[in-house]
Amino acid sequence: IPVSRIHVIKPRIGGGFGGKQEMLLEDICGALALAARRPVKIEYTREEEFYMARTRHPQILRMKMGVKRDGTILASQLTVVATTGAYGSHSTTVQGNTGSKVLPLYRAEHMRFECHVVYTNTPVAGAFRGYGCPQGFFAQETLVDEIANELGIDPVEFHRQNVIRLGDTDRLSAQLGEGKEGLPRLVRSCGLPECLDRAAAAIGWTSKHKALPAASHLKRGVGMACTMQGSGIAGIDWASAFLKMNEDGSFFLQTGAADLGTGADTVLAQIAAETLGVSLDKIVITSGDTDTTPFDVGAYASSTTIISGGAVKKAAEKVREQVLRMAAKMLDTPVEKLACGDNRVSTVGESKKSATMTEIALHSMYKEKTQIMDGASHFNTDSPPPFCATFAEVEVDTQTGKVRVLHMATAVDPGTAINPAQAEGQVEGAVAQGLGYALTEELVLDGAGRPMNANFLDYKIFGAKDMPKLTTILVETDEPLGPYGAKSISEVPINGPAPAIANAIFHAIGVRFRKLPVRPEDVLRALREKETVADDQCV
Repeated sequence: IPVSRIHVIKPRIGGGFGGKQEMLLEDICGALALAARRPVKIEYTREEEFYMARTRHPQILRMKMGVKRDGTILASQLTVVATTGAYGSHSTTVQGNTGSKVLPLYRAEHMRFECHVVYTNTPVAGAFRGYGCPQGFFAQETLVDEIANELGIDPVEFHRQNVIRLGDTDRLSAQLGEGKEGLPRLVRSCGLPECLDRAAAAIGWTSKHKALPAASHLKRGVGMACTMQGSGIAGIDWASAFLKMNEDGSFFLQTGAADLGTGADTVLAQIAAETLGVSLDKIVITSGDTDTTPFDVGAYASSTTIISGGAVKKAAEKVREQVLRMAAKMLDTPVEKLACGDNRVSTVGESKKSATMTEIALHSMYKEKTQIMDGASHFNTDSPPPFCATFAEVEVDTQTGKVRVLHMATAVDPGTAINPAQAEGQVEGAVAQGLGYALTEELVLDGAGRPMNANFLDYKIFGAKDMPKLTTILVETDEPLGPYGAKSISEVPINGPAPAIANAIFHAIGVRFRKLPVRPEDVLRALREKETVADDQCV
Protein backbone atom coordinates (compact mmCIF):
# COMPACT_ATOMS: atom_id res chain seq x y z
CA ILE A 1 0.00 0.00 0.00
CA PRO A 2 1.53 3.38 -0.91
CA VAL A 3 2.41 5.53 2.10
CA SER A 4 0.22 8.26 0.64
CA ARG A 5 -2.81 5.99 1.07
CA ILE A 6 -2.16 5.33 4.78
CA HIS A 7 -3.61 7.68 7.38
CA VAL A 8 -2.54 7.23 11.01
CA ILE A 9 -4.34 9.21 13.71
CA LYS A 10 -2.99 9.15 17.25
CA PRO A 11 -5.92 9.23 19.68
CA ARG A 12 -5.70 10.40 23.28
CA ILE A 13 -3.95 7.49 24.97
CA GLY A 14 -2.35 6.82 28.33
CA GLY A 15 1.30 6.78 29.25
CA GLY A 16 3.76 4.65 27.37
CA PHE A 17 6.96 4.77 29.48
CA GLY A 18 8.68 2.89 26.63
CA GLY A 19 6.03 0.20 26.21
CA LYS A 20 4.64 1.81 23.06
CA GLN A 21 8.02 2.30 21.41
CA GLU A 22 7.74 -0.76 19.19
CA MET A 23 4.99 -2.67 17.42
CA LEU A 24 3.39 -5.41 19.51
CA LEU A 25 -0.21 -5.61 18.27
CA GLU A 26 -0.50 -2.79 15.74
CA ASP A 27 0.46 -4.86 12.70
CA ILE A 28 -2.01 -7.61 13.65
CA CYS A 29 -4.81 -5.07 14.13
CA GLY A 30 -3.98 -3.54 10.74
CA ALA A 31 -4.01 -6.89 8.95
CA LEU A 32 -7.32 -7.91 10.54
CA ALA A 33 -8.90 -4.54 9.78
CA LEU A 34 -7.87 -4.80 6.12
CA ALA A 35 -9.27 -8.31 5.90
CA ALA A 36 -12.53 -7.55 7.71
CA ARG A 37 -12.97 -3.99 6.41
CA ARG A 38 -14.12 -3.19 9.92
CA PRO A 39 -12.51 -1.48 12.93
CA VAL A 40 -10.47 -3.97 14.96
CA LYS A 41 -9.44 -3.71 18.60
CA ILE A 42 -7.12 -6.16 20.35
CA GLU A 43 -6.68 -5.87 24.09
CA TYR A 44 -4.29 -7.81 26.31
CA THR A 45 -5.54 -9.43 29.46
CA ARG A 46 -3.56 -8.45 32.55
CA GLU A 47 -1.70 -11.78 32.39
CA GLU A 48 -0.88 -11.34 28.69
CA GLU A 49 0.49 -7.89 29.43
CA PHE A 50 3.10 -9.46 31.73
CA TYR A 51 4.44 -12.06 29.32
CA MET A 52 3.67 -10.67 25.85
CA ALA A 53 4.51 -6.97 26.28
CA ARG A 54 7.89 -5.72 27.51
CA THR A 55 9.80 -5.75 30.80
CA ARG A 56 12.85 -3.87 32.02
CA HIS A 57 16.11 -5.67 31.22
CA PRO A 58 17.26 -7.69 34.26
CA GLN A 59 20.98 -7.18 34.79
CA ILE A 60 23.84 -8.52 36.84
CA LEU A 61 26.33 -5.70 37.38
CA ARG A 62 29.87 -5.83 38.66
CA MET A 63 31.45 -2.49 39.49
CA LYS A 64 34.62 -1.27 41.10
CA MET A 65 36.26 2.10 41.63
CA GLY A 66 39.77 3.27 42.38
CA VAL A 67 39.70 6.06 44.99
CA LYS A 68 42.43 7.99 46.82
CA ARG A 69 42.23 8.31 50.59
CA ASP A 70 41.23 11.95 50.22
CA GLY A 71 38.11 10.80 48.33
CA THR A 72 39.24 11.56 44.75
CA ILE A 73 37.92 9.00 42.26
CA LEU A 74 40.67 7.94 39.84
CA ALA A 75 39.06 5.08 37.91
CA SER A 76 35.75 3.27 37.51
CA GLN A 77 34.87 0.01 35.83
CA LEU A 78 31.47 -1.48 35.09
CA THR A 79 30.64 -4.88 33.63
CA VAL A 80 27.02 -5.68 32.77
CA VAL A 81 25.42 -9.02 31.91
CA ALA A 82 21.78 -8.63 30.87
CA THR A 83 19.03 -10.92 29.66
CA THR A 84 16.97 -9.65 26.76
CA GLY A 85 14.46 -12.48 26.79
CA ALA A 86 13.50 -14.34 23.64
CA TYR A 87 14.24 -11.44 21.26
CA GLY A 88 16.83 -8.67 21.06
CA SER A 89 14.48 -5.76 21.60
CA HIS A 90 16.54 -2.66 22.50
CA SER A 91 19.16 -5.05 23.86
CA THR A 92 22.43 -3.29 23.04
CA THR A 93 21.09 0.27 23.30
CA VAL A 94 19.60 -0.17 26.78
CA GLN A 95 22.76 -1.80 28.10
CA GLY A 96 24.84 0.85 26.34
CA ASN A 97 22.94 3.47 28.32
CA THR A 98 23.77 1.62 31.53
CA GLY A 99 27.36 2.67 30.97
CA SER A 100 27.19 5.84 28.90
CA LYS A 101 24.72 7.70 31.12
CA VAL A 102 26.02 6.37 34.45
CA LEU A 103 29.82 6.26 34.54
CA PRO A 104 30.35 9.88 33.36
CA LEU A 105 28.58 11.23 36.46
CA TYR A 106 31.98 11.12 38.15
CA ARG A 107 35.13 12.84 36.96
CA ALA A 108 37.24 9.68 36.90
CA GLU A 109 40.22 9.97 34.58
CA HIS A 110 40.00 6.30 33.60
CA MET A 111 36.84 4.36 32.76
CA ARG A 112 36.13 0.89 31.46
CA PHE A 113 32.69 -0.32 30.38
CA GLU A 114 31.79 -3.76 29.14
CA CYS A 115 28.38 -5.30 28.53
CA HIS A 116 27.08 -8.70 27.45
CA VAL A 117 23.49 -9.41 26.41
CA VAL A 118 22.10 -12.94 26.33
CA TYR A 119 18.97 -14.54 24.93
CA THR A 120 16.83 -16.47 27.42
CA ASN A 121 13.44 -18.18 27.31
CA THR A 122 11.87 -15.45 29.43
CA PRO A 123 9.53 -12.52 28.61
CA VAL A 124 11.06 -10.07 26.15
CA ALA A 125 12.77 -7.05 27.69
CA GLY A 126 12.50 -3.68 25.98
CA ALA A 127 12.32 0.06 26.56
CA PHE A 128 11.21 1.32 29.97
CA ARG A 129 11.55 4.70 31.63
CA GLY A 130 15.19 5.24 32.56
CA TYR A 131 16.33 2.94 29.74
CA GLY A 132 19.14 1.07 31.47
CA CYS A 133 20.06 3.83 33.91
CA PRO A 134 18.13 2.67 37.02
CA GLN A 135 20.14 -0.57 37.01
CA GLY A 136 23.46 1.21 36.53
CA PHE A 137 22.86 3.93 39.09
CA PHE A 138 21.74 1.38 41.69
CA ALA A 139 25.14 -0.29 41.39
CA GLN A 140 27.17 2.90 41.17
CA GLU A 141 25.47 4.91 43.91
CA THR A 142 25.46 1.95 46.30
CA LEU A 143 29.19 1.51 45.72
CA VAL A 144 29.87 5.24 46.12
CA ASP A 145 27.98 5.29 49.43
CA GLU A 146 30.01 2.30 50.61
CA ILE A 147 33.28 4.00 49.62
CA ALA A 148 32.33 7.24 51.38
CA ASN A 149 31.39 5.31 54.51
CA GLU A 150 34.69 3.38 54.40
CA LEU A 151 36.67 6.62 54.07
CA GLY A 152 34.67 8.38 56.78
CA ILE A 153 33.48 11.09 54.37
CA ASP A 154 29.93 12.41 54.35
CA PRO A 155 28.32 11.04 51.13
CA VAL A 156 27.08 14.52 50.19
CA GLU A 157 30.60 15.91 50.45
CA PHE A 158 31.99 12.93 48.52
CA HIS A 159 29.56 13.70 45.70
CA ARG A 160 30.38 17.40 45.73
CA GLN A 161 34.05 16.51 45.36
CA ASN A 162 33.69 14.09 42.45
CA VAL A 163 30.60 14.73 40.31
CA ILE A 164 30.80 16.13 36.79
CA ARG A 165 30.74 19.93 36.59
CA LEU A 166 29.82 22.76 34.27
CA GLY A 167 32.27 22.85 31.37
CA ASP A 168 33.39 19.23 31.77
CA THR A 169 33.31 16.80 28.86
CA ASP A 170 31.89 13.30 28.85
CA ARG A 171 34.62 11.37 27.08
CA LEU A 172 32.82 8.05 27.29
CA SER A 173 30.03 9.28 25.00
CA ALA A 174 32.54 9.83 22.19
CA GLN A 175 33.94 6.32 22.60
CA LEU A 176 30.43 4.90 22.32
CA GLY A 177 29.76 6.80 19.10
CA GLU A 178 27.31 9.38 20.41
CA GLY A 179 27.18 12.96 19.20
CA LYS A 180 28.73 14.65 16.20
CA GLU A 181 31.63 12.77 14.62
CA GLY A 182 32.61 11.17 17.89
CA LEU A 183 33.05 14.47 19.75
CA PRO A 184 32.57 14.18 23.53
CA ARG A 185 29.43 15.52 25.16
CA LEU A 186 29.98 18.93 26.74
CA VAL A 187 28.18 19.92 29.95
CA ARG A 188 26.79 23.36 29.07
CA SER A 189 24.41 23.57 32.04
CA CYS A 190 24.65 21.92 35.45
CA GLY A 191 22.61 22.60 38.58
CA LEU A 192 23.73 19.47 40.42
CA PRO A 193 25.60 21.28 43.25
CA GLU A 194 22.46 23.27 44.07
CA CYS A 195 20.34 20.12 43.74
CA LEU A 196 22.53 18.49 46.38
CA ASP A 197 22.27 21.44 48.75
CA ARG A 198 18.52 21.94 48.48
CA ALA A 199 17.50 18.28 48.63
CA ALA A 200 19.82 17.67 51.59
CA ALA A 201 18.25 20.62 53.43
CA ALA A 202 14.73 19.37 52.61
CA ILE A 203 15.41 15.93 54.11
CA GLY A 204 17.30 17.33 57.12
CA TRP A 205 20.43 15.46 56.12
CA THR A 206 22.98 17.09 58.43
CA SER A 207 21.21 16.20 61.67
CA LYS A 208 19.64 12.90 60.62
CA HIS A 209 22.79 11.43 59.07
CA LYS A 210 24.66 11.97 62.36
CA ALA A 211 21.82 10.73 64.57
CA LEU A 212 22.37 7.59 66.66
CA PRO A 213 20.19 4.50 65.95
CA ALA A 214 16.93 4.33 67.88
CA ALA A 215 16.72 1.96 70.84
CA SER A 216 13.43 0.43 69.63
CA HIS A 217 12.85 -2.13 66.85
CA LEU A 218 11.99 0.74 64.49
CA LYS A 219 15.23 2.05 63.01
CA ARG A 220 15.41 5.18 60.91
CA GLY A 221 18.01 6.11 58.32
CA VAL A 222 18.68 8.51 55.47
CA GLY A 223 20.36 7.89 52.15
CA MET A 224 21.06 9.77 48.96
CA ALA A 225 22.05 9.32 45.33
CA CYS A 226 22.96 11.51 42.37
CA THR A 227 21.93 10.69 38.81
CA MET A 228 21.93 12.06 35.27
CA GLN A 229 20.35 11.16 31.94
CA GLY A 230 20.16 12.63 28.43
CA SER A 231 17.85 14.79 26.31
CA GLY A 232 17.18 12.95 23.08
CA ILE A 233 19.62 10.84 21.07
CA ALA A 234 22.37 13.04 19.67
CA GLY A 235 22.42 13.17 15.89
CA ILE A 236 19.46 10.77 15.57
CA ASP A 237 16.31 12.41 16.91
CA TRP A 238 14.79 15.17 14.82
CA ALA A 239 11.39 16.75 14.40
CA SER A 240 9.42 19.22 12.30
CA ALA A 241 6.69 21.73 13.01
CA PHE A 242 4.39 23.95 10.96
CA LEU A 243 2.55 27.16 11.94
CA LYS A 244 -0.22 29.03 10.13
CA MET A 245 -1.81 32.34 11.13
CA ASN A 246 -5.60 32.46 11.10
CA GLU A 247 -7.96 35.35 10.37
CA ASP A 248 -8.71 35.95 14.05
CA GLY A 249 -5.05 36.30 14.99
CA SER A 250 -4.75 32.77 16.33
CA PHE A 251 -2.27 30.21 15.02
CA PHE A 252 -2.60 26.60 13.96
CA LEU A 253 0.39 24.60 15.20
CA GLN A 254 0.97 21.23 13.57
CA THR A 255 3.53 18.86 14.99
CA GLY A 256 4.24 15.17 14.64
CA ALA A 257 5.11 14.84 18.32
CA ALA A 258 2.86 12.41 20.20
CA ASP A 259 1.49 13.48 23.58
CA LEU A 260 1.41 10.26 25.64
CA GLY A 261 0.10 11.97 28.72
CA THR A 262 3.38 13.84 29.06
CA GLY A 263 1.83 17.25 28.49
CA ALA A 264 3.70 17.67 25.20
CA ASP A 265 0.82 19.48 23.49
CA THR A 266 0.73 22.07 26.26
CA VAL A 267 4.50 22.58 26.36
CA LEU A 268 4.83 22.89 22.57
CA ALA A 269 1.93 25.34 22.46
CA GLN A 270 3.60 27.37 25.24
CA ILE A 271 6.84 27.56 23.25
CA ALA A 272 4.96 28.80 20.20
CA ALA A 273 2.96 31.32 22.22
CA GLU A 274 6.07 32.68 23.95
CA THR A 275 7.89 33.12 20.65
CA LEU A 276 4.96 34.82 18.93
CA GLY A 277 4.03 37.03 21.89
CA VAL A 278 0.47 35.74 22.14
CA SER A 279 -1.59 34.13 24.91
CA LEU A 280 -1.77 30.34 25.08
CA ASP A 281 -5.38 30.24 23.93
CA LYS A 282 -4.26 31.67 20.58
CA ILE A 283 -2.35 28.46 19.76
CA VAL A 284 -4.48 25.62 18.39
CA ILE A 285 -2.33 22.48 18.23
CA THR A 286 -2.78 19.36 16.12
CA SER A 287 -0.35 16.54 16.81
CA GLY A 288 0.23 13.00 15.64
CA ASP A 289 -1.88 12.91 12.46
CA THR A 290 0.03 11.75 9.39
CA ASP A 291 -2.31 13.51 6.92
CA THR A 292 -1.88 16.95 8.46
CA THR A 293 1.25 17.05 10.61
CA PRO A 294 4.93 16.96 9.64
CA PHE A 295 7.41 14.24 10.56
CA ASP A 296 8.68 13.54 14.07
CA VAL A 297 10.95 10.62 15.02
CA GLY A 298 8.92 9.88 18.15
CA ALA A 299 8.18 10.56 21.80
CA TYR A 300 11.00 8.67 23.48
CA ALA A 301 14.46 9.19 25.00
CA SER A 302 13.28 12.35 26.79
CA SER A 303 13.42 14.18 23.48
CA THR A 304 10.06 15.88 22.95
CA THR A 305 10.61 19.22 24.71
CA ILE A 306 14.16 19.76 23.46
CA ILE A 307 13.81 18.31 19.92
CA SER A 308 10.15 18.84 18.97
CA GLY A 309 10.16 22.05 21.02
CA GLY A 310 13.23 23.19 19.11
CA ALA A 311 11.39 22.69 15.83
CA VAL A 312 8.35 24.60 17.13
CA LYS A 313 10.52 27.50 18.27
CA LYS A 314 12.27 27.72 14.89
CA ALA A 315 8.95 27.62 13.00
CA ALA A 316 7.46 30.25 15.34
CA GLU A 317 10.48 32.51 14.85
CA LYS A 318 10.01 32.35 11.09
CA VAL A 319 6.31 33.17 11.42
CA ARG A 320 7.10 35.99 13.85
CA GLU A 321 9.39 37.56 11.25
CA GLN A 322 6.56 37.50 8.72
CA VAL A 323 4.18 39.01 11.27
CA LEU A 324 6.64 41.79 12.05
CA ARG A 325 7.24 42.56 8.37
CA MET A 326 3.49 42.80 7.79
CA ALA A 327 3.05 45.02 10.85
CA ALA A 328 5.92 47.22 9.64
CA LYS A 329 3.95 47.96 6.49
CA MET A 330 0.79 48.69 8.44
CA LEU A 331 2.47 50.93 11.03
CA ASP A 332 5.00 52.47 8.65
CA THR A 333 7.77 51.56 11.08
CA PRO A 334 11.07 49.65 10.58
CA VAL A 335 10.91 46.00 11.63
CA GLU A 336 13.76 46.43 14.09
CA LYS A 337 11.63 48.90 16.08
CA LEU A 338 8.74 46.47 16.54
CA ALA A 339 8.09 43.77 19.13
CA CYS A 340 5.46 41.09 19.64
CA GLY A 341 3.59 40.83 22.94
CA ASP A 342 0.12 40.80 24.50
CA ASN A 343 -1.47 39.52 21.26
CA ARG A 344 -0.27 42.50 19.26
CA VAL A 345 2.75 44.10 17.61
CA SER A 346 3.84 47.40 19.11
CA THR A 347 6.53 49.96 18.42
CA VAL A 348 9.48 50.14 20.79
CA GLY A 349 10.29 53.59 22.09
CA GLU A 350 8.45 56.82 22.80
CA SER A 351 6.10 56.81 19.81
CA LYS A 352 3.57 54.12 20.71
CA LYS A 353 1.74 52.52 17.80
CA SER A 354 0.36 49.01 17.63
CA ALA A 355 -1.72 46.55 15.65
CA THR A 356 -3.47 43.49 17.07
CA MET A 357 -2.72 40.05 15.69
CA THR A 358 -6.24 39.94 14.30
CA GLU A 359 -5.70 43.20 12.42
CA ILE A 360 -2.39 41.95 11.06
CA ALA A 361 -3.94 38.66 9.91
CA LEU A 362 -6.84 40.40 8.14
CA HIS A 363 -4.50 42.91 6.49
CA SER A 364 -2.23 40.12 5.29
CA MET A 365 -5.00 37.96 3.88
CA TYR A 366 -7.32 40.58 2.37
CA LYS A 367 -5.00 43.49 1.56
CA GLU A 368 -1.67 41.84 0.77
CA LYS A 369 -3.17 38.50 -0.40
CA THR A 370 -0.54 36.64 1.67
CA GLN A 371 -0.91 33.71 4.03
CA ILE A 372 1.46 34.00 6.99
CA MET A 373 2.81 30.49 7.58
CA ASP A 374 6.07 28.59 7.81
CA GLY A 375 7.69 25.43 9.11
CA ALA A 376 11.02 24.20 10.39
CA SER A 377 12.97 21.10 11.34
CA HIS A 378 15.36 20.62 14.22
CA PHE A 379 17.93 18.20 15.59
CA ASN A 380 20.85 18.35 18.02
CA THR A 381 24.33 16.88 17.74
CA ASP A 382 24.56 16.67 21.52
CA SER A 383 22.32 15.32 24.28
CA PRO A 384 22.33 17.72 27.24
CA PRO A 385 22.16 15.82 30.54
CA PRO A 386 19.62 16.75 33.21
CA PHE A 387 20.82 16.13 36.76
CA CYS A 388 19.08 14.93 39.90
CA ALA A 389 19.81 14.55 43.61
CA THR A 390 17.52 12.09 45.43
CA PHE A 391 17.33 11.83 49.24
CA ALA A 392 15.31 9.24 51.17
CA GLU A 393 14.34 8.77 54.79
CA VAL A 394 13.19 5.27 55.75
CA GLU A 395 11.97 3.40 58.80
CA VAL A 396 12.93 -0.27 59.07
CA ASP A 397 10.99 -2.61 61.35
CA THR A 398 13.60 -5.11 62.54
CA GLN A 399 10.86 -7.47 63.79
CA THR A 400 8.99 -7.77 60.47
CA GLY A 401 11.58 -6.58 57.95
CA LYS A 402 9.19 -4.01 56.53
CA VAL A 403 10.77 -0.91 55.03
CA ARG A 404 8.58 2.18 55.16
CA VAL A 405 9.69 5.20 53.17
CA LEU A 406 8.86 8.31 55.16
CA HIS A 407 10.09 11.09 52.91
CA MET A 408 11.55 11.43 49.42
CA ALA A 409 13.23 14.73 48.50
CA THR A 410 14.08 15.07 44.82
CA ALA A 411 15.87 18.06 43.32
CA VAL A 412 16.13 18.11 39.53
CA ASP A 413 17.96 20.33 37.07
CA PRO A 414 15.74 20.32 33.92
CA GLY A 415 17.24 23.46 32.43
CA THR A 416 14.27 25.82 32.18
CA ALA A 417 10.97 24.27 33.28
CA ILE A 418 8.63 25.33 30.47
CA ASN A 419 5.65 24.24 32.57
CA PRO A 420 6.68 23.91 36.25
CA ALA A 421 3.47 22.16 37.36
CA GLN A 422 3.81 19.50 34.68
CA ALA A 423 7.52 19.17 35.41
CA GLU A 424 6.79 18.48 39.08
CA GLY A 425 4.19 15.92 38.03
CA GLN A 426 6.78 14.13 35.90
CA VAL A 427 9.19 14.01 38.84
CA GLU A 428 6.59 12.64 41.25
CA GLY A 429 5.43 10.00 38.78
CA ALA A 430 9.01 8.88 38.22
CA VAL A 431 9.65 8.70 41.96
CA ALA A 432 6.54 6.54 42.40
CA GLN A 433 7.83 4.09 39.81
CA GLY A 434 11.27 4.20 41.41
CA LEU A 435 9.76 3.27 44.78
CA GLY A 436 8.15 0.19 43.27
CA TYR A 437 11.42 -0.73 41.57
CA ALA A 438 13.23 -0.44 44.91
CA LEU A 439 10.83 -2.25 47.23
CA THR A 440 8.02 -4.26 45.63
CA GLU A 441 8.17 -4.92 41.89
CA GLU A 442 9.62 -8.33 41.03
CA LEU A 443 8.56 -10.53 38.12
CA VAL A 444 8.82 -14.07 39.50
CA LEU A 445 9.45 -16.74 36.83
CA ASP A 446 9.10 -20.51 36.97
CA GLY A 447 11.68 -22.93 35.64
CA ALA A 448 10.39 -22.55 32.09
CA GLY A 449 10.62 -18.76 32.18
CA ARG A 450 6.89 -18.11 32.63
CA PRO A 451 5.65 -15.36 34.99
CA MET A 452 4.16 -16.71 38.20
CA ASN A 453 2.77 -13.42 39.52
CA ALA A 454 1.15 -11.90 36.44
CA ASN A 455 -1.42 -9.82 38.32
CA PHE A 456 -1.51 -6.72 40.49
CA LEU A 457 -2.31 -8.69 43.62
CA ASP A 458 1.02 -10.54 43.61
CA TYR A 459 2.99 -7.98 41.59
CA LYS A 460 2.70 -4.92 43.80
CA ILE A 461 3.03 -1.40 42.38
CA PHE A 462 2.84 1.74 44.50
CA GLY A 463 -0.57 3.40 44.64
CA ALA A 464 -1.57 6.80 45.98
CA LYS A 465 -2.07 5.45 49.52
CA ASP A 466 1.40 3.89 49.55
CA MET A 467 3.25 7.10 48.75
CA PRO A 468 5.46 8.82 51.32
CA LYS A 469 5.85 12.55 51.76
CA LEU A 470 7.29 13.97 48.54
CA THR A 471 9.36 17.11 48.22
CA THR A 472 10.04 18.13 44.63
CA ILE A 473 12.52 20.89 43.87
CA LEU A 474 13.20 22.32 40.43
CA VAL A 475 16.66 23.81 40.12
CA GLU A 476 16.52 25.77 36.89
CA THR A 477 19.55 26.38 34.69
CA ASP A 478 19.91 27.67 31.13
CA GLU A 479 20.67 24.98 28.54
CA PRO A 480 21.93 26.62 25.31
CA LEU A 481 20.79 23.70 23.12
CA GLY A 482 17.20 23.70 24.37
CA PRO A 483 14.23 25.96 23.56
CA TYR A 484 14.27 28.77 26.13
CA GLY A 485 16.96 26.87 28.03
CA ALA A 486 14.98 23.64 28.50
CA LYS A 487 16.30 20.09 28.59
CA SER A 488 14.61 16.89 29.77
CA ILE A 489 13.07 15.95 33.13
CA SER A 490 10.82 12.89 32.81
CA GLU A 491 13.35 10.03 33.08
CA VAL A 492 16.15 11.17 35.36
CA PRO A 493 14.11 11.12 38.65
CA ILE A 494 13.40 7.37 38.34
CA ASN A 495 17.10 6.55 38.67
CA GLY A 496 17.64 7.76 42.22
CA PRO A 497 15.02 6.22 44.55
CA ALA A 498 16.40 2.66 44.57
CA PRO A 499 20.00 3.50 45.57
CA ALA A 500 18.87 6.29 47.92
CA ILE A 501 16.51 3.90 49.72
CA ALA A 502 19.10 1.09 49.84
CA ASN A 503 21.65 3.50 51.29
CA ALA A 504 19.08 4.72 53.83
CA ILE A 505 18.42 1.11 54.87
CA PHE A 506 22.14 0.64 55.43
CA HIS A 507 22.23 3.79 57.52
CA ALA A 508 19.33 2.46 59.60
CA ILE A 509 20.42 -1.16 60.22
CA GLY A 510 23.99 -1.45 58.90
CA VAL A 511 23.20 -3.95 56.13
CA ARG A 512 23.96 -3.47 52.42
CA PHE A 513 21.51 -4.70 49.81
CA ARG A 514 22.78 -5.33 46.29
CA LYS A 515 19.65 -6.89 44.80
CA LEU A 516 16.28 -5.35 43.99
CA PRO A 517 13.60 -5.25 45.18
CA VAL A 518 14.47 -5.16 48.88
CA ARG A 519 11.67 -7.28 50.36
CA PRO A 520 10.83 -7.72 54.06
CA GLU A 521 12.10 -11.32 53.99
CA ASP A 522 15.41 -10.05 52.55
CA VAL A 523 15.75 -7.62 55.44
CA LEU A 524 14.99 -10.27 58.07
CA ARG A 525 17.37 -12.76 56.48
CA ALA A 526 20.16 -10.16 56.34
CA LEU A 527 19.60 -9.16 59.98
CA ARG A 528 19.78 -12.82 61.10
CA GLU A 529 23.01 -13.30 59.14
CA LYS A 530 24.42 -10.15 60.71
CA GLU A 531 23.55 -11.42 64.18
CA THR A 532 25.11 -14.80 63.41
CA VAL A 533 28.34 -13.19 62.27
CA ALA A 534 28.40 -11.01 65.40
CA ASP A 535 27.84 -14.06 67.62
CA ASP A 536 30.63 -15.97 65.87
CA GLN A 537 33.00 -13.04 66.34
CA CYS A 538 32.14 -12.91 70.04
CA VAL A 539 32.90 -16.61 70.40
